[in-house]
Amino acid sequence: MPAVLLSARRIGRRFGRRVVLEPIDLDLVEGEVVALGGPNGAGKSTLLAILAGALAPSAGTVAGADPARVGWMPQQPALYRRLTPRENLDLFARLARLGEPAAAVERALEAVGLEEEERRTGELSVGNVQRLNLAIGLLGEPDVLLLDEPTASLDVAHRQSLWRLVGRLRERGGAVLFATHNLEEARRSADRLLVLQEGAVLYEGRPDGFREDVT
Repeated sequence: MPAVLLSARRIGRRFGRRVVLEPIDLDLVEGEVVALGGPNGAGKSTLLAILAGALAPSAGTVAGADPARVGWMPQQPALYRRLTPRENLDLFARLARLGEPAAAVERALEAVGLEEEERRTGELSVGNVQRLNLAIGLLGEPDVLLLDEPTASLDVAHRQSLWRLVGRLRERGGAVLFATHNLEEARRSADRLLVLQEGAVLYEGRPDGFREDVT
């Protein structure tokens, strides 16, 4: 049986009286790609932030296999506009206390095709900022990669590059969870689909088993 790399048990989230994520169980196992679907405001970004450890759940627990590493690409990049891509990545690598940060930065830049980009981040196109955001998620060579709308603003060539990266991580036994509004993307790229609606699980199963008209 594939090993569980990241496990969530009854995690939920409230902001005041407003429930944004109902209690949910989720296991991410080695060699699996899971798509996370649902409309805006369904709770997708909240779930990803909790799994990444960036947001505390109001209830429940998240546990990772030892020594599984988790990488996160949030929907809104947290980047420094005055720094170059390399300087941004170097800062994040040092904040994460990665061993050999310079080597980690070069690997991440090469993975997203930004190794020769020397302009400040504020001067980059939206698509290149998205690629830099992905590079931050890849910095620690994660076993579990959490991606929030990863193909937004990417052209066809860079979408293909992204899915090749995902494929390589899967082949070495990693797990990927990605949020998307594109059901066809989920069907092409995911082994499993989890659909949220108003913070609750509407569907979980094979991507080709979900019908959009059920919503």
